[in-house]
Amino acid sequence: MKKVSLILIIAMLAMVISACSSNSNPPANSSGGEKPESGSTDTGQPNSGEPVTLKIVYKDEGTTNPVSVKFFQTLEKALLKDEGLNVKFELVDLAQGSYAENLNLLLLGGTIPDIIYFQGGDQQISDQGLLEDLKPYIEKSKYIKSIMEPHNKTRMDSYPYLLWVKPLGSKTPVVREDWLKAMDSSKALLENPTVDNYYAFFKELTEKKPGGGKPGYALTAAGDIAEINTIFNSAFGLDTTWLKKDDGTYEFAKISQKEKEKLAFYNKLYSEGLLDPQFITKQWDTKEDAFYKGEAAVITGTAGKIIDLYNSRMTELNGAGAKLVVLPPAKGEGQGFGATDVTKESRGLAISSQSAHKDVAFQIFDYLASPKGQMLDRLGFENEHYKVVDGQIELNDKYYSEWYARFWEPQEMKPETPLKTPLLGEPGTKSLQAAADFYTEDNSFIIPEQYVASWDAMNNLYKEYATDFITGKKPLSEFDKFVEAWNAAGGTDLTKYANENIK
Repeated sequence: MKKVSLILIIAMLAMVISACSSNSNPPANSSGGEKPESGSTDTGQPNSGEPVTLKIVYKDEGTTNPVSVKFFQTLEKALLKDEGLNVKFELVDLAQGSYAENLNLLLLGGTIPDIIYFQGGDQQISDQGLLEDLKPYIEKSKYIKSIMEPHNKTRMDSYPYLLWVKPLGSKTPVVREDWLKAMDSSKALLENPTVDNYYAFFKELTEKKPGGGKPGYALTAAGDIAEINTIFNSAFGLDTTWLKKDDGTYEFAKISQKEKEKLAFYNKLYSEGLLDPQFITKQWDTKEDAFYKGEAAVITGTAGKIIDLYNSRMTELNGAGAKLVVLPPAKGEGQGFGATDVTKESRGLAISSQSAHKDVAFQIFDYLASPKGQMLDRLGFENEHYKVVDGQIELNDKYYSEWYARFWEPQEMKPETPLKTPLLGEPGTKSLQAAADFYTEDNSFIIPEQYVASWDAMNNLYKEYATDFITGKKPLSEFDKFVEAWNAAGGTDLTKYANENIK
């Protein structure tokens, strides 16, 4: 295990002291159980004393979310019934705002839950030795190893700390069908989605305003341009993290002339009012709210279930004619929704290496991959999200509008009771197919520990310059200054490393 930094050692010692001082009166958790005493070897089996309490921190799954609370309470009962596993989940709430930032504040402050969902920021935690290597558990698993896709296995081989068995989750753009049909430019866009045809479509949307004075702008995003990039990057030739030049060497895509051309296009969208002027400050919820209210015409969402959830909400608010249509990626030098990083999961579930109940935590992971576990995780609550009729499972509107798998979503689901209705609706199915049609692998690599600090600084530098270029605070004539600053911040050394290691 790598050395734990001094601040983390101090924080964890404080936790131990605090835990020891409270053993005489252990606090109840959110599910009504109590924390096991320090040093407990409780396995969670029935009749073994107090149940095992597992702390879990998970984006959007907190004590104020009644569906979350019910899910984990239902999971507790299912584990006891099906596995004889006596567990109580304690949901850890985080403040609103950036999940990755607030999670790292929690962890670096010494509170380290047993099960942790990451959506970025995990590498600095794993570099401290605070995340468990999951490969040995997977090898011994009964169900997990059989549902993993090839890209899951590749990622686990190089970074064995995050597990995320889901379909390849490219972001795909969507628009209301009624607005799409109302535009003269839509036919050209769908048949030949060039950057120019996308621009013409965006321009017509904001001029015609098919929503009775809406949309105010054609496109919005949550916080940065990453979501917009999924539409346009490949069209500008930005199809891998490291671009191969004519001389055979590699350069970082974000300092290339192709990046400069793309940023010039984004600046055009921004200056003409086609791009939401507040896209930098928007969060995921305010982005979605702007879409549902018709303030923005196009957003991107993760292919599959998320697109179905968007569709259900949009049609609920605006009628059946507002059902969503998946748009193609822009076409130019290339076409795609961006290359897929196979070095590590970009998000996923981890188990703390400091947990006293690592085996129990993974047993829960494995149960949720079983046919019975998948019935809960994928389908929701019986008689609420589905019902069994004549020996078959019928999913209802609430399933399509509310439910999503908290844990695993393998491509094939084989429940003990057969499904009568499909797991995904039409938009979700088409978005997944589009993501599969345009799948390519990236040539990115895990940043070595000696470059992590400078890598963070380089990325922050890019975000600052890119935002200023798009909004016009800096002219694009200063792009070369950005490249010089990026190289000085560590880019020169990292580029040398890339050229020595990319095969």
